[in-house]
Amino acid sequence: MFNEEEVLPELFKRLSKAAEKWKYTWEVICVDDGSRDNTFNLVKEKNKEDKRWKVLSLSRNFGHQAALTCGLYHATGDAVIVLDADLQDPPEELHKLLRQWKKGFDVVFAIRTKRKENLLKRISYFAFYRILEKLANISIPLDSGDFCLMDKKVVTVLNQMPERNRFIRGLRAWSGFKQTGIEYERHARFAGESKYPIGKLIKLAMDGILSFSSVPLTLASYLGLWISIFAFIGIVFTLLQRVFSPFFGSIGIGPVPGYATTVIAVLFLGGVQLIFLGILGYYLSRIYDEVKGRPQWIVKHFIGMKKN
Repeated sequence: MFNEEEVLPELFKRLSKAAEKWKYTWEVICVDDGSRDNTFNLVKEKNKEDKRWKVLSLSRNFGHQAALTCGLYHATGDAVIVLDADLQDPPEELHKLLRQWKKGFDVVFAIRTKRKENLLKRISYFAFYRILEKLANISIPLDSGDFCLMDKKVVTVLNQMPERNRFIRGLRAWSGFKQTGIEYERHARFAGESKYPIGKLIKLAMDGILSFSSVPLTLASYLGLWISIFAFIGIVFTLLQRVFSPFFGSIGIGPVPGYATTVIAVLFLGGVQLIFLGILGYYLSRIYDEVKGRPQWIVKHFIGMKKN
């Protein structure tokens, strides 16, 4: 949760009501990702009222995937359900995930059949999952987000993965185990504004693609080869124009004095080079993050639970 004070009273009510029907012992770990509103005080008061609601308050906003990773690291249950606080993923659907887990599935992910978001976001999500499917070296289910249930042994595997720029739904798929999906309709936010602006969505998409695909790097080689071929053809053609200028002039394609061809070629090749330098930069920045070895999160307050 991040700045979710408007949503929390409804979340407390709906999630508690849904959980009472499960017939399982349960707890809720609220990961406050550096909220600047009254979120922390509200979840702290909820812990006083019901000790099953526990709180991890981070020292600042470390980002969605880091906050989820923190929650998974501190979870101790036989099964762990990942749920955002904004109520777009309804708590009333959680019993369906538990039913599939009871049947023996280690991972039960939720597949979004409908989204109540703006057109741009719906198109972007649709395109992203299909591009990722083509590029990734593993099979990542279409239209499935972080909303899921994972058995304890799957969570243990994810917690052992040291990488920092995490794409949890991809790591979940990579881990293997027995997995299945259930369909549901994703709701609009209950209140407040989205904490995932387009910039963060683009970063998440880049993390997903760069974590599970080397295609952008190999694409540079293939595109460079084709550009070289066309450039060589252009060089040969230009030389022939100069050598046989009367012939080419007679058919209307004689050499024209000037630098237009040179400028176009230089700009084109320069643009391509900059694009792939940017791709290399993304990969190098990820390596740099890994090498620094800083913690992915810092917990400021533990409410209702002990430090691991």
